[in-house]
Amino acid sequence: MSPLESHYPLDDFIEFPAEEMSARAKKNYQQLKRRHSIRKFSDRSVAKDIIENCIRAAGTAPSGANHQPWHFVAIHSGQVKGQIRQAAEELERTFYQGRAGQEWLDALKPLGTDADKPYLEKAPWLIAVFSKKKGGLANDGEQANYYVHESVGIATGFLIQALHNAGLATLTHTPKPMSFLTGICGRDPDVDRPYMLIVTGYPDKDATIPEHALNKKALEDIATFIE
Repeated sequence: MSPLESHYPLDDFIEFPAEEMSARAKKNYQQLKRRHSIRKFSDRSVAKDIIENCIRAAGTAPSGANHQPWHFVAIHSGQVKGQIRQAAEELERTFYQGRAGQEWLDALKPLGTDADKPYLEKAPWLIAVFSKKKGGLANDGEQANYYVHESVGIATGFLIQALHNAGLATLTHTPKPMSFLTGICGRDPDVDRPYMLIVTGYPDKDATIPEHALNKKALEDIATFIE
């Protein structure tokens, strides 16, 4: 059988009228404008099936050779979240005490961040995103994966959008190094590399948004159109 003979017709694409396309694009932009990184989360519970379907959405992302080189560890356990907070804060203290360098610390000042990360325990869910160096579509642990960083980045974007669309707040957390996540989450260090930690749940009633974070670049600063 040739490669083309194993293809299927595209039968689930929906074409919208041009006016509806414009309206949908604008509505999606307006919805995503409401997504903000917050650092004060409520401990209100979030049903597991919501997280499951958001991860399913992330799993539809395009990837190199369709190898889907990602793994998501969704953490609800208070004990495990406590372990992650303790390990992350130990790293963050060294970061803020000088490891980051003054330029980086100066860039963070408008956001008001520090080494204290209570949201890592309070938020109902943490989602640890891992990239997989090998495994292929069969997850056999042997076949090489391709464009891993790019693929996992796209999938993480899908995940954040899905969580926001479901009505949850999010925060991307990237302690460096993140190797402690591999052991806590029970992943294979020879295959899995921690990529990012997504904090998600409902915002606390006292949640705020730094003014600095609302300063988004204009379209002409982020895009060039060649017509």
